[in-house]
Amino acid sequence: MVDGCSTSASGLALCAAALVLVIVSCWTTAQRWNGGRKVGPRTWPLIGAAIEQLANYDRMHDWLAEYLSNSPSIFVPMPFASYTYTTHPSNVEHILKTNFHNYPKGDKYHSCMEVLLGDGIFNSDGEMWRKQRKTASFEFASRNLRDFSTTVFREYALKLSHILCLLSKNNQQIDVQELLMRMTLDSIGKVGFGTDINTLSPQLPDNEFARAFDAANTIVTMRFLDPLWRIKRFFQVGSEALLNQSIKFLDDFTYAMIRKRKAEIEEARANGMKYKIKHDILSRFIELGEESDSRLTEKTLRDIVLNFVIAGRDTTATTLSWFIYMMIKNPQAANKVRKELEGLEEEKMKEKNKEASVIITDHDDVKSFTERISRFAEFLTYDSLGKLLYLHAAISETLRLYPAVPQDPKGILKDDILPDGTKVRAGEMVTYVPYSMGRMEYLWGHDAAEFKPERWIKDGVLQQVSPFKFTAFQGGPRVCLGKDSAFLQMKMTLAILCRFFDFNLVPNHPVRYRLMTILSMAHGLKVTVSRRL
Repeated sequence: MVDGCSTSASGLALCAAALVLVIVSCWTTAQRWNGGRKVGPRTWPLIGAAIEQLANYDRMHDWLAEYLSNSPSIFVPMPFASYTYTTHPSNVEHILKTNFHNYPKGDKYHSCMEVLLGDGIFNSDGEMWRKQRKTASFEFASRNLRDFSTTVFREYALKLSHILCLLSKNNQQIDVQELLMRMTLDSIGKVGFGTDINTLSPQLPDNEFARAFDAANTIVTMRFLDPLWRIKRFFQVGSEALLNQSIKFLDDFTYAMIRKRKAEIEEARANGMKYKIKHDILSRFIELGEESDSRLTEKTLRDIVLNFVIAGRDTTATTLSWFIYMMIKNPQAANKVRKELEGLEEEKMKEKNKEASVIITDHDDVKSFTERISRFAEFLTYDSLGKLLYLHAAISETLRLYPAVPQDPKGILKDDILPDGTKVRAGEMVTYVPYSMGRMEYLWGHDAAEFKPERWIKDGVLQQVSPFKFTAFQGGPRVCLGKDSAFLQMKMTLAILCRFFDFNLVPNHPVRYRLMTILSMAHGLKVTVSRRL
């Protein structure tokens, strides 16, 4: 018995040793195979770079930037997926334009994001994407939509300023990111879907839609790093259970909004009136859906709605939040923004033959102060906002350092070689990294880490930068259709906020990003606000 046990134990030991030898051999071979084509963090058998990546989860974008500062392209294998990250503008142009059809959103991205974004414009490829893109492109080029958007953006920027007036009286601490998220949600509701969601009011009502959307966004982002998410989804446990609850709320809200708009159309027609399609985007897609070959179901409209929410709410509010933070951290730039705005006010007042300023003797007179803001807001037209060069430059500089979309992953259909010589293989993912690109000295110079709006202006003219170097709005066929609309809302809002308010960061408040699709602040932006006369 002893000899038999010894023989059995020896056999098991030999098998275990052989297995370890095979694993090490395979790992060594894989390292050599990958070594010539990509560099990156240290990897391990089976789990790839998962240990190091998860250890840096809360600072993922800076972790990538550290590696990419030493090499413009790096390779990061993970369980069930492998990623190539790049900051090289030639690679970005190759991915987004030159060989566009080889780099779709891909099955992995689509499967992770489908529960939230469905087959919407940001999560689709092929004919589905082209049809939505064509319709959206037509709408964003419409002068009617531009004029309608200008009016809506002014309306909600004024609502925000009135709330800030009230909050400033008691030197009350506020989370300005939350207020901005409310403002952009209400404005995209009006511009995108003709609906007043009404979260931005002095009472600041509970914002269930925003809470559900943020929870869903965070969880689907985590799916890219969690190899067990499909198992959790199957058993409906943990984060996937919360995701299911959040999606149910979003679906109920969105379908109700779609059906309400359809009912308005049907009621108008039943009463013998010709329904006039409104300027909002949803109405245009509903109209398109009535065409025999469009096949726009309620599910398709639902996907369109939620895609435009993430485009119109999260990206703009996040950029506005980082902008205010940059103004707090860079008072010289803040003063230049204010001087430009004061100059605009003086110019417009002279045109109207009025005094350049209105004296407010009672600093606590909210009514007089809000009237002053409203008079200033009348000057903020599409054309006048276009003349605010330094404000535009400061927004661009904010987007360079804090791009609303910090990473943009793509699938790979066929093996390819990027312009810098990096090999990528079918079935893997390739990601260009706007957050890292904005910090690369080889792209922006030795002062790349500095907030410097002046880099965008030369001889009084805004400088045009390649969209494959400044990638905040993508480039190529998928270039952001809402870029001009986003700048319009940001300028409208910031012109009012920077002209009439000072923001001070609450002491010891941590400002850091949260890992999700959009680069939002993990703990909000807690500030106190005071008025400027």
